Amino acid sequence: MSSLYRNRLVRLFAALALVCLFSGLQSIQRAQAQEDSSPWWKTAVFYEVFVRSFYDSDGDGVGDFDGLTQRLDYLNDGDPTTATDLGVNALWLMPIMPSFSYHGYDVLDYYSVDPEYGTMEDFRELLTEAHARGIRVIIDLVINHTADDNPWFRASAEGAASFGDWYVWEDQDPGWRASGDKVVWHPRGGRFYYGYFEDGMPDLNYNNPAVTAQMYDVARFWLEEVGVDGFRLDAVKFLIEEGSTVEHARPSREWLTAFNAHVKSINPDAFVVGEIWSNTNLVVPYVEDNAVDIAFEFDLARTMLQSASIGRVNNLVPAIQNAVRSYPDSRFGAFLTNHDQNRAIFELRNHMERAIAAARLLLTSPGVPFMYYGEEIGMNGRKPDERIRTPMQWEADAATGGFTTGTPWQPLQEDADEVNVATQADDPASLLSAYRDLIRLRAELGLGQGLRDYVESAHRDVYSFIDMPEGAGGPAVLVIMNMYDDVLEDYALSADAALPVSGSWEVVVGPEGVVPPTLSADGAFVDYEPLPELEPYEMIILELSQ
Repeated sequence: MSSLYRNRLVRLFAALALVCLFSGLQSIQRAQAQEDSSPWWKTAVFYEVFVRSFYDSDGDGVGDFDGLTQRLDYLNDGDPTTATDLGVNALWLMPIMPSFSYHGYDVLDYYSVDPEYGTMEDFRELLTEAHARGIRVIIDLVINHTADDNPWFRASAEGAASFGDWYVWEDQDPGWRASGDKVVWHPRGGRFYYGYFEDGMPDLNYNNPAVTAQMYDVARFWLEEVGVDGFRLDAVKFLIEEGSTVEHARPSREWLTAFNAHVKSINPDAFVVGEIWSNTNLVVPYVEDNAVDIAFEFDLARTMLQSASIGRVNNLVPAIQNAVRSYPDSRFGAFLTNHDQNRAIFELRNHMERAIAAARLLLTSPGVPFMYYGEEIGMNGRKPDERIRTPMQWEADAATGGFTTGTPWQPLQEDADEVNVATQADDPASLLSAYRDLIRLRAELGLGQGLRDYVESAHRDVYSFIDMPEGAGGPAVLVIMNMYDDVLEDYALSADAALPVSGSWEVVVGPEGVVPPTLSADGAFVDYEPLPELEPYEMIILELSQ
C-alpha cells in the first residue's frame, strides 16, 4: 500500500475505530495478493553495464550517464513491434558513486555520483528515459567496505567519538589471516583495522547499530529520493565476521534479511540481488532466509560455459535441475561471466558458434538471466580486470570503436575493428542477432518459466527439453539443440512428459521440413527425430497450442 493511500485513509477514518480495523484487514489482503503475484524481476533479462566503458558523450574518453542514455534504444527502444533493439528490460549498473579507483568499489560518498559520469541530474534523466522504455535500473551498492579516504573512516581512524567503532579496530594485530594467507589486518595510527579485500577498503562494523542505520538511510535515499529499482549487493558473504570466520557467518544473513525487509518497506517492488561467490549449497540459505531476492548461481554458470565449450550436454541437465531444486521458486541469477571473470568468448576460445550455443543455454535457462555488456557481440577480454572491462565496441574502428571521439580510458580489444555492433547489427547469422532473437523468444514463449521436463536423446551432443509456462495442460514448447559442430544422425528423442494430446504444432524456429512428434495417448513420444539430420549447432523450437 502506498504511503499516499495510507495517509488518506488515516485522515479520512481517524475517528472511526471499526473502519480503521476494516482498512487494516484490507491492507493485509492487499499484501497477500501482492505476494501471490509474480514480481517484475521474475521475467526480466538484465544487462550489466560498466558506465565508464559503455559510451562517452563528451569526448573525454570516459563513458558517462548521458552516453548511456543516448544508447538506450540499442538496449530497448520501448516499442515491442521492433526487432532492432536488444530487448533487455533491466539494467544493473556497476558502481556509480564517487571513488578514487576506476572501478568504484571503494566508495567515498554514498549520497552522490561520480563526477566523471555526470551529475545527479544526468543520472535522474537516465532513469526517466530508461523507465519510459520499460527498463528497470538497479545499482551496485557496496555495503561491506568503504574507501579508506571515506570521511567516515578518516574520522574513525582519528578516534572521533561518533565514528570510533564504525569500523573494526584492534589495538594489537590479531595475527590471523583469512583464506589461508590473506592479510586482513592493516596498521593505522598505532592500531590495526580489518579490511578483507585490501588496506584501501576497510570493512564497516555492522555490530554497531549506527552503521546499520546509516546504510538503511543510504538505501532510502536511492530508492525514494533518486528512484532506482533496487540493488546488487557486493561481496555480502563477508559482511559480518565471527572471530576468524569471515565468510557466511550467520549474523551476515540475519543482517541482510532485515536490510531486505527495510528495502521492501520503502518500495515493495524493489529488487535485491546478492553476490555470494560460492558453491550452490552455501548460497541457497541467503535466498531461503530472504536475505536477498535472488543470488547469482556460479556453479551453473561454470557448467553452461563448459557445455558450450566442449559441445557436450554432460553435466548440464543435472546442474540446472540442482539449481531449480535448491533455490526456492528458482530464485537465482543465471549468467555466463561477469566483470570479475574472463569474458565468455575467451573461455569459448573465440568460437562464435559456441558463443551462440552458450547464449541459447543462458536465455532458455530457469532463473533470472544476466548478460555482461558486450557479451552479445562476443567482446573479448582476459584478466587483469581492466582488460575485461574495456570500452564497448560500437563501430569498426580499432582506435576508438565508436565509443568516444577522444582517447579511450583503456585501449580497446585488438579485434575491435572486426567485432562490433555495426558489423553484426544487420547480419541475421551474427551473435548479436542470436541474442536479440533469444530474448524475444524467451518473453514470447515463456522459456525458463513454469514446468520443465528434459528430453532424453540417443546422442550426447543433443540438449532438449519441454517447457510448459502455464503449467500442465498449457501451451508446451519443445526445444532441441545440437550443441556441437558435427551433423548428427541417430539422435532419437524420447519424453514421458504429459503433453496435451490435442492441439496444433507450430515450428517457431527451424528449417523447412521439420516434422512434429506423434504423441501417445498419455502425451509422450518415443524415438522422435524432427529431421533426418541435425546440422551443426542447429536449434529447433516447436510450440504446441490448444
